[in-house]
Amino acid sequence: MDKNQDLIKSCRKNEQKAQLSIYKLYYKAMYNTSLRIVNNTADAEDIMQESFLDAFRKISSYNGDGCFGSWMKRIVINKSLDYVKARQSRQSLGQKIMEMEEQNLEDENQSTEIDAQIEEVRIALEKVPENYRIILILFLLEGYDHQEIAQILNTPYGNIRTRYSRARQRLIKEIKQSRNSN
Repeated sequence: MDKNQDLIKSCRKNEQKAQLSIYKLYYKAMYNTSLRIVNNTADAEDIMQESFLDAFRKISSYNGDGCFGSWMKRIVINKSLDYVKARQSRQSLGQKIMEMEEQNLEDENQSTEIDAQIEEVRIALEKVPENYRIILILFLLEGYDHQEIAQILNTPYGNIRTRYSRARQRLIKEIKQSRNSN
């Protein structure tokens, strides 16, 4: 049973205080989940806001079997995936890297080995095709298992395992190529 059942019950009654409390509990995690998928802060904020509105409208469909955060995250992931599918034009890798640098507002003095490796993986992840990148993000960063990813993407379990394996190999290849070019 979810520890926030009282708040959820109040949300079902459209109590704005309870909705605000739920929002404060979950908004950072939901924003970060969306940001990892859409790679744009403004879009991630919009998706997160829309997800909360949908969740509050459809809160009666939450049956309390699992954690509310998981139910909410599923909404955010689905909305983020819908956004990615609907996106018409793809930006060049150079534009994406520039946007990432602007979004992250990282210090210019990133001299530590760990920061360099994180950036290397981030850049390599951008080079991985989108269908692979989404599976890597859901598995490695969001912690979903192959079965859950299969359900989220409405794809057979065996296909997800194969695509994850290929995605992982592609990410490793991109990292190696990046190291060899430097």
